[in-house]
Amino acid sequence: MTPPFSRAVPDYRSQPREFLQALYERAVLEALPEQGLAACLPSPPAGRTLVLGAGKAAGAMAQALDRLWPADRPISGLVVTRYGHTPPQAEGTRCRIEVVEASHPVPDEAGLRAATRILDLAGGLSADDLVICLISGGGSALLTLPADIEGGAFTLADKQALNQALLHSGASIGEMNCVRKHLSRIKGGRLAQACAPARVVTLLISDVPGDEPSVIASGPTVPDASTCADALAILDRYGIALPAAVREALVQGRLETPKPGDALFDGHEVHLIATPQKSLEAAAALAREAGLAVHILSDEIEGESREVGKVHAALARAVALRSQPFARPCVILSGGETTVTVGPRREGAKPGRGGRAGEFCLGLVQGLQSHAAVHALAADTDGIDGVEDNAGAFVGPDTLERARALGLKLDEHQSRHDAYGYFDALGDLLVTGPTHTNVNDFRALLIL
Repeated sequence: MTPPFSRAVPDYRSQPREFLQALYERAVLEALPEQGLAACLPSPPAGRTLVLGAGKAAGAMAQALDRLWPADRPISGLVVTRYGHTPPQAEGTRCRIEVVEASHPVPDEAGLRAATRILDLAGGLSADDLVICLISGGGSALLTLPADIEGGAFTLADKQALNQALLHSGASIGEMNCVRKHLSRIKGGRLAQACAPARVVTLLISDVPGDEPSVIASGPTVPDASTCADALAILDRYGIALPAAVREALVQGRLETPKPGDALFDGHEVHLIATPQKSLEAAAALAREAGLAVHILSDEIEGESREVGKVHAALARAVALRSQPFARPCVILSGGETTVTVGPRREGAKPGRGGRAGEFCLGLVQGLQSHAAVHALAADTDGIDGVEDNAGAFVGPDTLERARALGLKLDEHQSRHDAYGYFDALGDLLVTGPTHTNVNDFRALLIL
Protein backbone atom coordinates (compact mmCIF):
# COMPACT_ATOMS: atom_id res chain seq x y z
CA MET A 1 0.00 0.00 0.00
CA THR A 2 1.39 3.39 -1.01
CA PRO A 3 0.07 6.29 1.11
CA PRO A 4 -1.07 9.28 -0.96
CA PHE A 5 0.96 11.87 0.90
CA SER A 6 3.12 12.91 -2.03
CA ARG A 7 0.07 14.77 -3.35
CA ALA A 8 -2.61 16.99 -1.90
CA VAL A 9 -5.36 15.34 0.14
CA PRO A 10 -8.35 14.83 -2.20
CA ASP A 11 -11.18 17.35 -1.90
CA TYR A 12 -13.93 15.78 0.16
CA ARG A 13 -16.69 17.53 -1.82
CA SER A 14 -15.66 16.42 -5.31
CA GLN A 15 -13.74 13.22 -4.42
CA PRO A 16 -15.42 11.76 -1.33
CA ARG A 17 -14.23 8.19 -1.96
CA GLU A 18 -10.62 9.22 -2.48
CA PHE A 19 -10.82 11.43 0.60
CA LEU A 20 -12.07 8.53 2.75
CA GLN A 21 -9.29 6.32 1.43
CA ALA A 22 -6.75 9.00 2.40
CA LEU A 23 -8.10 8.92 5.96
CA TYR A 24 -7.72 5.14 6.05
CA GLU A 25 -4.17 5.29 4.71
CA ARG A 26 -3.26 7.94 7.28
CA ALA A 27 -4.57 5.67 10.04
CA VAL A 28 -2.50 2.77 8.70
CA LEU A 29 0.62 4.92 8.40
CA GLU A 30 0.30 5.88 12.06
CA ALA A 31 0.30 2.19 13.01
CA LEU A 32 3.46 1.17 11.12
CA PRO A 33 5.97 -0.09 13.67
CA GLU A 34 9.22 1.83 13.19
CA GLN A 35 8.32 5.09 14.96
CA GLY A 36 6.74 3.38 17.95
CA LEU A 37 9.59 0.89 18.28
CA ALA A 38 12.26 3.58 18.36
CA ALA A 39 10.78 5.16 21.49
CA CYS A 40 10.61 1.88 23.42
CA LEU A 41 13.83 0.02 22.61
CA PRO A 42 15.70 -1.36 25.63
CA SER A 43 19.45 -1.04 25.97
CA PRO A 44 21.54 -4.01 24.77
CA PRO A 45 22.15 -6.50 27.61
CA ALA A 46 25.34 -8.03 28.96
CA GLY A 47 24.29 -11.34 27.45
CA ARG A 48 22.34 -12.36 24.36
CA THR A 49 19.51 -10.48 22.68
CA LEU A 50 16.85 -12.85 21.41
CA VAL A 51 13.82 -11.67 19.41
CA LEU A 52 10.65 -13.76 19.38
CA GLY A 53 7.23 -12.82 18.09
CA ALA A 54 4.04 -13.46 16.19
CA GLY A 55 1.30 -11.54 14.42
CA LYS A 56 0.26 -9.94 11.15
CA ALA A 57 2.74 -7.12 11.81
CA ALA A 58 5.53 -9.35 13.15
CA GLY A 59 7.56 -9.29 9.92
CA ALA A 60 7.47 -5.50 9.71
CA MET A 61 8.25 -5.21 13.42
CA ALA A 62 11.25 -7.53 13.08
CA GLN A 63 12.64 -5.59 10.12
CA ALA A 64 12.15 -2.26 11.90
CA LEU A 65 13.86 -3.57 15.04
CA ASP A 66 16.75 -4.89 12.97
CA ARG A 67 17.24 -1.45 11.38
CA LEU A 68 17.10 0.30 14.75
CA TRP A 69 19.32 -2.12 16.71
CA PRO A 70 23.04 -1.19 16.81
CA ALA A 71 24.90 -2.84 13.94
CA ASP A 72 27.73 -3.87 16.25
CA ARG A 73 25.48 -5.58 18.82
CA PRO A 74 24.40 -9.15 18.01
CA ILE A 75 20.69 -9.86 17.68
CA SER A 76 18.88 -12.96 16.42
CA GLY A 77 15.57 -14.72 16.72
CA LEU A 78 12.41 -15.86 15.01
CA VAL A 79 8.98 -14.37 14.36
CA VAL A 80 5.97 -15.78 12.52
CA THR A 81 3.55 -13.78 10.39
CA ARG A 82 0.65 -14.48 8.06
CA TYR A 83 1.28 -15.81 4.55
CA GLY A 84 2.08 -12.90 2.26
CA HIS A 85 2.60 -10.41 5.10
CA THR A 86 6.41 -10.24 5.14
CA PRO A 87 7.40 -6.80 3.79
CA PRO A 88 9.82 -6.78 0.86
CA GLN A 89 13.37 -5.75 1.71
CA ALA A 90 15.74 -3.55 -0.23
CA GLU A 91 18.07 -5.45 -2.53
CA GLY A 92 21.24 -6.52 -0.76
CA THR A 93 19.78 -6.25 2.76
CA ARG A 94 19.13 -9.12 5.10
CA CYS A 95 17.24 -9.07 8.39
CA ARG A 96 19.13 -10.64 11.31
CA ILE A 97 15.80 -11.90 12.69
CA GLU A 98 14.27 -14.83 10.82
CA VAL A 99 10.71 -14.32 9.57
CA VAL A 100 8.54 -17.33 8.69
CA GLU A 101 4.94 -17.44 7.48
CA ALA A 102 1.92 -19.50 8.50
CA SER A 103 -1.85 -19.64 8.17
CA HIS A 104 -4.37 -17.19 9.65
CA PRO A 105 -7.11 -17.25 10.95
CA VAL A 106 -7.10 -21.05 11.09
CA PRO A 107 -3.68 -22.45 12.15
CA ASP A 108 -1.65 -24.92 10.11
CA GLU A 109 1.43 -27.13 10.34
CA ALA A 110 3.73 -24.20 9.51
CA GLY A 111 2.40 -22.28 12.52
CA LEU A 112 2.82 -25.33 14.72
CA ARG A 113 6.45 -25.71 13.61
CA ALA A 114 7.13 -22.01 14.18
CA ALA A 115 5.62 -22.04 17.67
CA THR A 116 7.63 -25.15 18.56
CA ARG A 117 10.85 -23.49 17.39
CA ILE A 118 10.05 -20.29 19.29
CA LEU A 119 9.44 -22.20 22.50
CA ASP A 120 12.69 -24.13 21.98
CA LEU A 121 14.64 -20.88 21.43
CA ALA A 122 13.26 -19.53 24.71
CA GLY A 123 14.86 -22.36 26.69
CA GLY A 124 18.30 -22.17 28.30
CA LEU A 125 18.49 -18.39 28.71
CA SER A 126 20.28 -16.67 31.58
CA ALA A 127 19.55 -13.64 33.75
CA ASP A 128 22.03 -11.66 31.61
CA ASP A 129 19.97 -12.26 28.46
CA LEU A 130 17.25 -10.06 26.98
CA VAL A 131 14.21 -11.30 25.10
CA ILE A 132 12.37 -8.76 22.94
CA CYS A 133 8.92 -10.08 22.08
CA LEU A 134 7.18 -8.52 19.06
CA ILE A 135 3.46 -9.19 19.33
CA SER A 136 0.58 -8.03 17.15
CA GLY A 137 -2.92 -9.08 16.23
CA GLY A 138 -3.22 -12.44 14.54
CA GLY A 139 -0.65 -13.99 16.86
CA SER A 140 -3.21 -16.31 18.44
CA ALA A 141 -3.65 -18.32 15.24
CA LEU A 142 -0.04 -17.99 14.10
CA LEU A 143 1.47 -19.02 17.44
CA THR A 144 -0.35 -22.31 17.77
CA LEU A 145 0.89 -25.04 20.07
CA PRO A 146 -1.85 -27.26 21.52
CA ALA A 147 -1.87 -27.85 25.28
CA ASP A 148 -0.03 -30.93 26.44
CA ILE A 149 -2.83 -33.35 27.33
CA GLU A 150 -2.02 -36.86 28.52
CA GLY A 151 -2.10 -39.30 25.63
CA GLY A 152 -1.86 -36.56 23.00
CA ALA A 153 -5.60 -35.98 23.12
CA PHE A 154 -5.43 -32.41 21.76
CA THR A 155 -4.10 -32.28 18.19
CA LEU A 156 -3.59 -29.61 15.56
CA ALA A 157 -6.78 -30.84 13.87
CA ASP A 158 -8.65 -30.31 17.14
CA LYS A 159 -7.15 -26.83 17.41
CA GLN A 160 -8.20 -26.01 13.84
CA ALA A 161 -11.76 -27.17 14.51
CA LEU A 162 -11.87 -25.11 17.71
CA ASN A 163 -10.66 -21.98 15.89
CA GLN A 164 -13.28 -22.42 13.17
CA ALA A 165 -16.03 -22.87 15.74
CA LEU A 166 -14.95 -19.80 17.70
CA LEU A 167 -14.73 -17.66 14.54
CA HIS A 168 -18.27 -18.63 13.49
CA SER A 169 -19.79 -18.41 16.98
CA GLY A 170 -20.01 -14.63 17.35
CA ALA A 171 -17.74 -14.73 20.42
CA SER A 172 -15.79 -11.55 21.16
CA ILE A 173 -12.03 -11.45 20.71
CA GLY A 174 -11.60 -11.47 24.49
CA GLU A 175 -13.73 -14.59 24.82
CA MET A 176 -11.95 -16.38 21.98
CA ASN A 177 -8.55 -15.60 23.39
CA CYS A 178 -9.51 -16.71 26.90
CA VAL A 179 -10.21 -20.16 25.47
CA ARG A 180 -7.08 -20.14 23.33
CA LYS A 181 -4.85 -19.23 26.29
CA HIS A 182 -5.96 -22.18 28.34
CA LEU A 183 -5.57 -24.66 25.51
CA SER A 184 -2.04 -23.63 24.53
CA ARG A 185 1.51 -24.41 25.64
CA ILE A 186 2.77 -20.97 24.62
CA LYS A 187 -0.01 -18.39 25.13
CA GLY A 188 -1.34 -16.86 28.35
CA GLY A 189 2.09 -15.98 29.79
CA ARG A 190 3.66 -19.36 29.08
CA LEU A 191 6.21 -17.98 26.61
CA ALA A 192 7.50 -15.63 29.32
CA GLN A 193 7.60 -18.61 31.67
CA ALA A 194 9.79 -20.46 29.15
CA CYS A 195 12.15 -17.45 28.86
CA ALA A 196 12.92 -17.31 32.59
CA PRO A 197 15.24 -16.12 34.08
CA ALA A 198 15.91 -13.75 31.15
CA ARG A 199 14.38 -10.26 31.16
CA VAL A 200 11.48 -9.91 28.74
CA VAL A 201 10.46 -6.68 27.00
CA THR A 202 7.20 -7.01 25.08
CA LEU A 203 6.41 -4.54 22.29
CA LEU A 204 2.77 -4.63 21.21
CA ILE A 205 0.65 -3.42 18.34
CA SER A 206 -2.89 -3.56 19.69
CA ASP A 207 -5.82 -4.88 17.69
CA VAL A 208 -8.24 -5.37 20.59
CA PRO A 209 -10.83 -3.14 22.27
CA GLY A 210 -9.28 -1.65 25.40
CA ASP A 211 -5.69 -2.45 24.37
CA GLU A 212 -5.45 -5.11 27.09
CA PRO A 213 -2.01 -6.79 26.70
CA SER A 214 -3.27 -10.15 27.94
CA VAL A 215 -5.83 -10.25 25.09
CA ILE A 216 -3.52 -9.17 22.23
CA ALA A 217 -2.47 -12.43 20.50
CA SER A 218 -3.64 -14.21 23.68
CA GLY A 219 -0.89 -12.61 25.78
CA PRO A 220 2.04 -15.05 25.42
CA THR A 221 4.36 -12.96 27.61
CA VAL A 222 2.03 -11.35 30.16
CA PRO A 223 0.07 -12.65 33.18
CA ASP A 224 -3.46 -13.94 32.65
CA ALA A 225 -6.23 -13.21 35.15
CA SER A 226 -8.77 -15.52 33.49
CA THR A 227 -9.28 -19.12 34.59
CA CYS A 228 -10.02 -22.57 33.24
CA ALA A 229 -13.55 -22.10 34.58
CA ASP A 230 -13.90 -18.93 32.50
CA ALA A 231 -12.81 -20.80 29.37
CA LEU A 232 -15.32 -23.58 30.06
CA ALA A 233 -18.13 -21.08 30.55
CA ILE A 234 -17.38 -19.49 27.17
CA LEU A 235 -17.31 -22.84 25.40
CA ASP A 236 -20.64 -23.79 26.99
CA ARG A 237 -22.17 -20.39 26.16
CA TYR A 238 -21.53 -20.90 22.46
CA GLY A 239 -22.11 -24.65 22.40
CA ILE A 240 -18.56 -25.52 21.32
CA ALA A 241 -17.48 -29.09 21.94
CA LEU A 242 -14.01 -30.35 22.92
CA PRO A 243 -12.44 -33.81 23.07
CA ALA A 244 -13.46 -35.39 26.38
CA ALA A 245 -9.90 -35.50 27.78
CA VAL A 246 -9.36 -31.82 26.99
CA ARG A 247 -12.60 -30.76 28.61
CA GLU A 248 -11.74 -32.82 31.68
CA ALA A 249 -8.36 -31.09 31.94
CA LEU A 250 -10.16 -27.73 32.01
CA VAL A 251 -12.68 -28.97 34.57
CA GLN A 252 -9.85 -30.10 36.84
CA GLY A 253 -7.94 -26.81 36.38
CA ARG A 254 -4.87 -28.59 35.01
CA LEU A 255 -4.44 -26.05 32.20
CA GLU A 256 -4.18 -22.94 34.36
CA THR A 257 -2.08 -20.00 33.19
CA PRO A 258 0.49 -17.87 35.12
CA LYS A 259 -1.38 -15.21 37.09
CA PRO A 260 -0.83 -11.52 37.97
CA GLY A 261 1.60 -11.23 40.86
CA ASP A 262 3.67 -14.21 39.78
CA ALA A 263 7.35 -13.45 40.42
CA LEU A 264 8.31 -14.71 36.96
CA PHE A 265 7.08 -11.39 35.52
CA ASP A 266 9.24 -9.24 37.85
CA GLY A 267 11.38 -6.80 35.89
CA HIS A 268 9.54 -7.39 32.64
CA GLU A 269 8.32 -4.46 30.52
CA VAL A 270 5.31 -4.07 28.24
CA HIS A 271 4.95 -1.21 25.74
CA LEU A 272 2.12 -0.42 23.32
CA ILE A 273 3.77 0.99 20.19
CA ALA A 274 0.58 1.38 18.10
CA THR A 275 -3.10 1.42 19.05
CA PRO A 276 -6.48 1.86 17.35
CA GLN A 277 -7.05 5.17 19.13
CA LYS A 278 -3.78 6.65 17.88
CA SER A 279 -4.70 5.70 14.32
CA LEU A 280 -8.17 7.21 14.60
CA GLU A 281 -6.64 10.41 15.98
CA ALA A 282 -4.23 10.58 13.04
CA ALA A 283 -7.10 10.21 10.56
CA ALA A 284 -9.06 12.85 12.49
CA ALA A 285 -6.17 15.29 12.26
CA LEU A 286 -6.05 14.86 8.49
CA ALA A 287 -9.80 15.48 8.19
CA ARG A 288 -9.52 18.61 10.32
CA GLU A 289 -6.77 19.88 8.04
CA ALA A 290 -9.31 19.60 5.23
CA GLY A 291 -11.65 21.88 7.19
CA LEU A 292 -14.06 19.27 8.55
CA ALA A 293 -15.39 18.74 12.04
CA VAL A 294 -14.47 15.24 13.26
CA HIS A 295 -16.12 13.03 15.86
CA ILE A 296 -14.45 9.84 17.11
CA LEU A 297 -17.19 7.61 18.51
CA SER A 298 -14.92 4.97 20.09
CA ASP A 299 -12.02 2.66 19.33
CA GLU A 300 -13.73 -0.16 21.29
CA ILE A 301 -16.93 -0.87 19.35
CA GLU A 302 -17.90 -4.53 19.38
CA GLY A 303 -21.02 -6.45 18.39
CA GLU A 304 -22.52 -8.06 15.31
CA SER A 305 -21.00 -6.28 12.31
CA ARG A 306 -24.24 -5.85 10.39
CA GLU A 307 -26.05 -4.42 13.40
CA VAL A 308 -23.17 -2.03 14.12
CA GLY A 309 -23.52 -0.89 10.51
CA LYS A 310 -27.22 -0.17 11.01
CA VAL A 311 -26.49 1.86 14.15
CA HIS A 312 -23.89 3.92 12.30
CA ALA A 313 -26.45 4.46 9.52
CA ALA A 314 -29.03 5.74 12.00
CA LEU A 315 -26.51 8.18 13.44
CA ALA A 316 -25.47 9.40 9.98
CA ARG A 317 -29.11 9.94 8.95
CA ALA A 318 -29.78 11.95 12.12
CA VAL A 319 -26.80 14.18 11.33
CA ALA A 320 -27.81 14.58 7.68
CA LEU A 321 -31.50 15.25 8.34
CA ARG A 322 -31.47 17.16 11.64
CA SER A 323 -27.84 18.09 12.35
CA GLN A 324 -28.11 16.02 15.53
CA PRO A 325 -26.05 15.17 17.46
CA PHE A 326 -23.44 16.76 15.15
CA ALA A 327 -23.60 19.57 12.63
CA ARG A 328 -22.71 18.78 9.04
CA PRO A 329 -20.46 18.62 7.12
CA CYS A 330 -18.48 16.32 9.35
CA VAL A 331 -16.62 13.03 9.57
CA ILE A 332 -17.53 10.29 12.04
CA LEU A 333 -14.79 7.76 12.87
CA SER A 334 -14.90 4.54 14.83
CA GLY A 335 -12.83 1.43 15.48
CA GLY A 336 -12.90 -1.78 17.46
CA GLU A 337 -13.52 -5.41 16.55
CA THR A 338 -16.97 -6.52 15.47
CA THR A 339 -18.03 -10.10 14.81
CA VAL A 340 -19.90 -12.08 12.18
CA THR A 341 -22.02 -14.97 13.41
CA VAL A 342 -22.31 -17.58 10.67
CA GLY A 343 -25.18 -19.99 11.19
CA PRO A 344 -25.76 -23.33 9.45
CA ARG A 345 -25.93 -22.96 5.66
CA ARG A 346 -29.12 -24.05 3.94
CA GLU A 347 -28.71 -27.14 1.79
CA GLY A 348 -27.71 -26.10 -1.72
CA ALA A 349 -27.13 -22.48 -0.70
CA LYS A 350 -24.16 -20.77 -2.32
CA PRO A 351 -21.47 -19.93 0.28
CA GLY A 352 -20.74 -16.26 0.86
CA ARG A 353 -17.43 -14.44 0.97
CA GLY A 354 -16.38 -11.49 3.08
CA GLY A 355 -15.29 -10.28 6.48
CA ARG A 356 -16.30 -7.92 9.25
CA ALA A 357 -15.80 -4.71 7.26
CA GLY A 358 -17.90 -5.87 4.33
CA GLU A 359 -20.62 -7.16 6.65
CA PHE A 360 -20.68 -3.75 8.37
CA CYS A 361 -21.11 -2.11 4.96
CA LEU A 362 -24.08 -4.36 4.11
CA GLY A 363 -25.79 -3.19 7.31
CA LEU A 364 -24.87 0.40 6.50
CA VAL A 365 -26.42 0.17 3.02
CA GLN A 366 -29.61 -1.26 4.53
CA GLY A 367 -29.81 1.47 7.14
CA LEU A 368 -28.92 4.43 4.92
CA GLN A 369 -31.39 3.58 2.14
CA SER A 370 -29.47 5.70 -0.39
CA HIS A 371 -29.29 8.87 1.66
CA ALA A 372 -27.79 11.49 -0.62
CA ALA A 373 -25.50 13.11 1.94
CA VAL A 374 -23.56 10.09 3.25
CA HIS A 375 -20.38 8.45 1.96
CA ALA A 376 -18.54 5.77 3.95
CA LEU A 377 -15.59 3.40 4.07
CA ALA A 378 -15.05 0.43 6.37
CA ALA A 379 -11.81 -1.53 6.18
CA ASP A 380 -9.48 -3.69 8.22
CA THR A 381 -6.17 -1.98 8.91
CA ASP A 382 -4.18 -5.11 8.04
CA GLY A 383 -5.43 -4.79 4.46
CA ILE A 384 -7.33 -8.10 4.53
CA ASP A 385 -11.04 -8.32 5.37
CA GLY A 386 -11.38 -11.85 6.72
CA VAL A 387 -9.64 -14.14 4.25
CA GLU A 388 -10.32 -12.20 1.05
CA ASP A 389 -8.03 -9.95 -1.01
CA ASN A 390 -9.78 -6.70 -0.10
CA ALA A 391 -9.33 -4.47 2.94
CA GLY A 392 -12.96 -3.38 2.98
CA ALA A 393 -15.57 -1.56 0.92
CA PHE A 394 -17.01 1.84 0.06
CA VAL A 395 -20.64 2.90 0.43
CA GLY A 396 -22.14 5.91 -1.34
CA PRO A 397 -25.53 7.51 -1.99
CA ASP A 398 -25.93 5.48 -5.19
CA THR A 399 -24.81 2.08 -3.84
CA LEU A 400 -28.29 0.58 -3.44
CA GLU A 401 -29.57 1.93 -6.77
CA ARG A 402 -26.56 0.62 -8.71
CA ALA A 403 -26.88 -2.77 -7.00
CA ARG A 404 -30.55 -3.07 -7.93
CA ALA A 405 -29.72 -2.16 -11.53
CA LEU A 406 -27.33 -5.13 -11.59
CA GLY A 407 -29.92 -7.46 -10.08
CA LEU A 408 -28.12 -7.69 -6.74
CA LYS A 409 -30.48 -8.34 -3.84
CA LEU A 410 -29.22 -6.98 -0.54
CA ASP A 411 -31.17 -9.40 1.62
CA GLU A 412 -29.81 -12.41 -0.28
CA HIS A 413 -26.22 -11.25 0.12
CA GLN A 414 -26.86 -10.59 3.81
CA SER A 415 -28.40 -14.01 4.39
CA ARG A 416 -25.33 -15.83 3.08
CA HIS A 417 -22.80 -13.27 4.41
CA ASP A 418 -21.64 -12.43 0.90
CA ALA A 419 -20.42 -8.86 1.24
CA TYR A 420 -17.50 -9.55 -1.09
CA GLY A 421 -19.78 -10.62 -3.95
CA TYR A 422 -22.04 -7.59 -3.48
CA PHE A 423 -19.35 -4.92 -3.43
CA ASP A 424 -17.10 -6.66 -5.98
CA ALA A 425 -19.91 -6.57 -8.55
CA LEU A 426 -20.25 -2.83 -7.88
CA GLY A 427 -16.53 -2.13 -8.15
CA ASP A 428 -16.68 -0.80 -4.60
CA LEU A 429 -14.05 -2.97 -2.89
CA LEU A 430 -11.00 -1.32 -1.36
CA VAL A 431 -7.96 -3.43 -2.30
CA THR A 432 -4.65 -2.40 -0.76
CA GLY A 433 -2.75 -5.63 -0.21
CA PRO A 434 -1.20 -6.39 3.19
CA THR A 435 -0.34 -3.20 5.09
CA HIS A 436 2.15 -4.92 7.47
CA THR A 437 0.38 -3.66 10.57
CA ASN A 438 -2.93 -4.34 12.33
CA VAL A 439 -4.93 -2.08 14.65
CA ASN A 440 -8.23 -3.62 13.58
CA ASP A 441 -11.43 -2.10 12.23
CA PHE A 442 -11.43 1.38 10.68
CA ARG A 443 -14.70 3.09 9.80
CA ALA A 444 -15.20 6.58 8.39
CA LEU A 445 -18.51 8.25 7.50
CA LEU A 446 -18.45 11.54 5.59
CA ILE A 447 -21.71 13.48 5.96
CA LEU A 448 -22.06 16.43 3.59
